[in-house]
Amino acid sequence: MRTYGCQMNELDSEIMVGQLEKRGLKRIDVEENADLLLFNTCSIRDLAERKVMGKLGQLGRSKKKSIIGVTGCMAMAKKETLFRKLPHVDFVLGTNNITDLNSVLDEVLETGRQIIRTDDQFEENLDYLVAKRDDPVKAYVSIIRGCDKFCTYCVVPYTRGQEVSRSPESIEEECRQLVSKGYKEITLLGQNVNSYGKDKPEWNCLFHDLLYRLDKIEGLGRVRFMTSHPVDITRELMEAIRDLPSLCEFVHFPLQAGSTRILKKMHRIYTLEQYLEKVAMLREIVPNVALGTDIIVGFPTETEEDFQETFNMFKQIEFSVAFIFAYSARKGTPAFRWKDDIPEEVKQDRLQRLLNLHNEICAKHRQDMLGAEVEVLVEKRNRDELHLKGRTRCWKNVLLPGDDSMIGTLQRVKISGYTHQTFLGDVIENPPLEKRGHEALRITC
Repeated sequence: MRTYGCQMNELDSEIMVGQLEKRGLKRIDVEENADLLLFNTCSIRDLAERKVMGKLGQLGRSKKKSIIGVTGCMAMAKKETLFRKLPHVDFVLGTNNITDLNSVLDEVLETGRQIIRTDDQFEENLDYLVAKRDDPVKAYVSIIRGCDKFCTYCVVPYTRGQEVSRSPESIEEECRQLVSKGYKEITLLGQNVNSYGKDKPEWNCLFHDLLYRLDKIEGLGRVRFMTSHPVDITRELMEAIRDLPSLCEFVHFPLQAGSTRILKKMHRIYTLEQYLEKVAMLREIVPNVALGTDIIVGFPTETEEDFQETFNMFKQIEFSVAFIFAYSARKGTPAFRWKDDIPEEVKQDRLQRLLNLHNEICAKHRQDMLGAEVEVLVEKRNRDELHLKGRTRCWKNVLLPGDDSMIGTLQRVKISGYTHQTFLGDVIENPPLEKRGHEALRITC
């Protein structure tokens, strides 16, 4: 299994691996020894597609004949054209057809023909409990699939379909089972988690209602969520972040561009002023909140003045986490029809200037963190074998001394230094925080 792209793809891969292991297959790491090769693909950026196409092209020239399947967003975007470009691919499975994996594999084995399943609409019938988790401490839980926003640069509405929420009862049951197996942190996933429940008004359960339900699960140390659309970030959600002990004080708050003109062209359905109002409200309600963002530079018609507005907003807001990309046109989106009129060297220049600003802001934040007490979920042994590694509530990496018995526990840590993007700290309190109740969890993040 090779997974490209977002956390939703990672979860889909875990579900597919679980389905295959349930039928008796065994996952292996050595590609040359595999009978089945699965590529769960991403189509959000051109680079992701080129990586997969290059790898699949190499496999077509190899002498070893394995069954090759392509799944994920690129499968939805390209569909039958994958067979024309890569005749050695045996099946193509769309993002809405994960439950068909075993039947498709059976059909390939029985007939030897190329098989394709790419339904446009997702039906919420997945067995999430079958997922073979890669991480023993943290788990992804899908709560809503698809997106109805139709940003002009984005393929997601076309590769994942319309929004379909999952019932709160099934989400709650999966979370309880994960906690019973020792998981301490759950990340709720959706292309737009804030839209949760809007397609099912009869449930009377919106996103903030779901969070209150999950917070009552005994033993659940942390809840995160990815990703958000600013339009749907509500005051009720902000108050939930303030009030719920399990909910981490980190919000991915994608800006995309600092120019209202460009935002309109992107069909982001908010103005810069509306975005800043929500940021101000969130920081008033949750003063210690950390914000993440996505930024696209070089969108069609972006002027230097437009970019400078983005630069100034980034500097003003001081995002602690940022995913910054140069625009690349995606086939099938409205923006694909427009002239990509920003020269590549201009895109790269703007990209680098924004990255430099982000590095300056992160350096300042690192200095501010020295001496702070933070809550760290210890996740694993670090690669250097000398330290344990974990994250704070606000998504910062921390290395600390300790033995493997601390993995999976929440520890109070004092930050003593940093190296590059990673903090160094020392445990200053025992026993682990979860043994002292929810009140112990609300410390500087």
